[in-house]
Amino acid sequence: MEFNEYQEAAKRTLYGNEQVLTNCALGLAGESGQLVDLVKNYTFKGHPLDRDDLIHEMGDILWYLSQVAEWADIPFEEVAQKNIETLNERYPNGFNKQA
Repeated sequence: MEFNEYQEAAKRTLYGNEQVLTNCALGLAGESGQLVDLVKNYTFKGHPLDRDDLIHEMGDILWYLSQVAEWADIPFEEVAQKNIETLNERYPNGFNKQA
């Protein structure tokens, strides 16, 4: 699935027409916190890191990100492409700890 296809498919579950940006930003923060909790519990409490839980939380984060882009009329593909361009500029030879 392409990023823009995902964005369009996800849009059908967007609710409300007032304060959509605020709702999506807060939702993104909340879902990111849930992902952080999974990692924290794995790292510091010895809990297993469940792949399905990670996928679920990352999917929720992806949904909120796509809807922030939708609200701003930004194709999700453009977000991904700009990020890769930034990474290529920042790390032209890939990441190197000694650079």
